Amino acid sequence: MAENKFSYRQLFDFSKAVFQKIGCSETDAELAVKVLLSADLRGIDSHGVARLSGYVRLHEVKRVNATPAIQVIHETPSTAVVDGDRGLGLVVAPWAMQVAIDKAKNVGTGWVSVQNSNHFGIAGYHAMMALDHDMIGIALTNASPLVAPTFSIERLLGTNPICVAIPAGDEPTFVADLATTTAANGKLEILQRKDETAPAGWIQDKEGNSITDPHALKTGGALLPLGSDREHGSHKGYALGAIVDIFSAVLSGANYGPWVPPFPAYVAMPDEQPGKGIGHFFGAMRIDAFRPAADFKMHMDKWIKRFRSAKTVEGQSRVLIPGDPEREMQAERMKNGIPVMSVVYDDLKSLGEKFEIPFF
Repeated sequence: MAENKFSYRQLFDFSKAVFQKIGCSETDAELAVKVLLSADLRGIDSHGVARLSGYVRLHEVKRVNATPAIQVIHETPSTAVVDGDRGLGLVVAPWAMQVAIDKAKNVGTGWVSVQNSNHFGIAGYHAMMALDHDMIGIALTNASPLVAPTFSIERLLGTNPICVAIPAGDEPTFVADLATTTAANGKLEILQRKDETAPAGWIQDKEGNSITDPHALKTGGALLPLGSDREHGSHKGYALGAIVDIFSAVLSGANYGPWVPPFPAYVAMPDEQPGKGIGHFFGAMRIDAFRPAADFKMHMDKWIKRFRSAKTVEGQSRVLIPGDPEREMQAERMKNGIPVMSVVYDDLKSLGEKFEIPFF
């Protein structure tokens, strides 16, 4: 499929103007774009500018509040619950992560659960906020119910990602950012745009049979937990997704399980709403609350170097450290531009026409 390339600055300025058109302050619009484009830079194209029109539509149906009064509604020295006031998750999540970081500065660790938010982009951005403070960062979120638990045909969980970001010394940071499904829904969306089939083990049809049609979710199918089936450990992926759901929502007072609001604005909201909005969970752990930061980072370097030097299987040149592909992609795209598929280009161009913002 044809694609165009744009510089980070081009996409930043355009996206910022769109967020301001729906009522975001300049500060919130800039933050939202930083989070949004961090996905494109790191190669997670499904969560970047391809989602911009989706956020606009959520605002148009009054599910996103462009001027939220985000606040802490309950706290202890090391914990807090944040109410996002239906704000963009791209804005609510960094706000809440900063609360976790501030608490960690004071007492060693900080843990924040969030209610009443929306889709927060990639988990990696929020977890990586802790790195500059010699802290380990953790970010979780629940999401639209598209995933069937092991042995089920009902969609009860989201792709519910987990990210853990760990600082190192001379070596690049360790950043594990992963969905708790075999593949994130965004990858299906990319396959749909490219008119390609999905690998076996990603999705099942409405009867629970393995299928490769990337459109299967539209006909009652479901994404599969990490592991694909019971024989390959899908019960573990199901358990991980459930943990994210509970930490993010049952703990905070957000919606959970099948009652999580869907991302597409055209999909009807669930009849029952046991909580408020989408939920997130963040953690920040000060390294020197456990051992001197310099010692830890020296040993992280040793850990990373040893794994990099591991003997490889035939045909592979190296062992990757979590975060390597994304870091390398970011460097390449900052230098050479961010590719935008033709269907996404058309979507952005339509947004530009809608809001009278020049598009390239």
